[in-house]
Amino acid sequence: MPKLVIGKEEWASLPELGLHAIKARVDSGARTSSLHAFNIRISTVQGEQWVRFDIHPLQKNQKIVVHCKAPLIEKREVKSSSGHIELRPVIIATFKLGEQSWPIQLTLTNRDSMGYRMLLGREAMEGRVLVDPEISFSQRRYNEADVRSLYAEKPAYKRGLNIAVLASNPELYSNRRLMEAGAQRGHQMRFINIEHCYMNISADEPEIHYRGGEILSSFDAVIPRIKPSITFYATAVLRQFKIMNSYCLNDSIAISRSRDKLRALQMLANKGVPMPITGFANSPQETNDLIKMVGGAPLVVKLLEGTQGRGVVLAETSKAAESVINAFKSLHANILVQAFVKEAEGRDLRCFVIDEKVVSAMERVAAKGEFRANLHLGGSAHQVKLTPLERKIAIQSAKIMGLKVAGVDLIRSATGPKVLEVNSSPGLEGIEGITGKDIAGLMIECVEKHAVKKRRRSA
Repeated sequence: MPKLVIGKEEWASLPELGLHAIKARVDSGARTSSLHAFNIRISTVQGEQWVRFDIHPLQKNQKIVVHCKAPLIEKREVKSSSGHIELRPVIIATFKLGEQSWPIQLTLTNRDSMGYRMLLGREAMEGRVLVDPEISFSQRRYNEADVRSLYAEKPAYKRGLNIAVLASNPELYSNRRLMEAGAQRGHQMRFINIEHCYMNISADEPEIHYRGGEILSSFDAVIPRIKPSITFYATAVLRQFKIMNSYCLNDSIAISRSRDKLRALQMLANKGVPMPITGFANSPQETNDLIKMVGGAPLVVKLLEGTQGRGVVLAETSKAAESVINAFKSLHANILVQAFVKEAEGRDLRCFVIDEKVVSAMERVAAKGEFRANLHLGGSAHQVKLTPLERKIAIQSAKIMGLKVAGVDLIRSATGPKVLEVNSSPGLEGIEGITGKDIAGLMIECVEKHAVKKRRRSA
């Protein structure tokens, strides 16, 4: 069979995966071929491993989603052009170009930041094609309307919900992703700025007014994304939405519990959840005994109101600990004192829990010279596999707080996993970018499940 002459980019298809048209970058400099994928899940069916994944087949179009599955061939380390090494699942799929088709191996990875949803490497082309880098689309050309019709784009949800994202910054990654994910599933999404809301608290006609007089109609559901500095007012607004019969993905009581670090730790301890030894005192006169209580220096001093690693200090000696604690107390700041888990080596686990399931997890590693592993402080992160006990503790912690969505932070110690914190508004950017999972979409699915039940009961 004569070799195909193809260009530097081509429209192809992967019919077994339901991908009727996908634009591929032809790169003879790359050895392997890769395909865009997110929500990658590996499972065993009758002794055989399968990989399931989702794909937006068209660049810059997140409304079209194709759900794919294929047998897992292996997991392979692939080094990117930037030098980053990633462990990727490998599948085999029939690749169709023009009138010819043949099986190729594909590694699965999130290519959102790339210009093409697929890369065709030299292994897939050997003996079958010749590449002319001066041409493009030698086999087939599509316009946008043609491609969209091939995928028969339609909402994934039969009857859309009216959903509000209640937050402060519409440009924040997490808020944008929730708006996009809801719209993709056919819902009416609206961003509501907490600070522009004000309330009529009435037994007869409770209302929320917005931006100078608009009366917000009742939403089927509200997704709260509340920054710590406005917790008091924001939870009041959220309570008002609940009074108006909206389903709240995290309710005001659960958010208030998790934001009060001392209350949260007391609730967790009462249910037997493991955590570092923690001390709390009001008077500087108890400082020395407080230090002894948590096992002495080194120890960690935390402001109760701190977030993203701010207001957290490592005191390496008893003298330093005494100075830091007394300095905070002189400012009338509420602090916790915790045992320092040295063997964690500046690492912690962020477990993302949705509806009593851990849907994703990453390990965060502190920057050099830093003990706090927060990404905002220059830390790095990678996907991690949790132990069954770590999963159980993360789910239990979110459940005790009453949170449908939570970021549970754990630390691995010599005596087992311990809970550091339960976050009611965990960020999506780090976990989605590192794991490739559509966390925003899973949050919308949770809203669908519970808001529809609520709507049926109210009907």
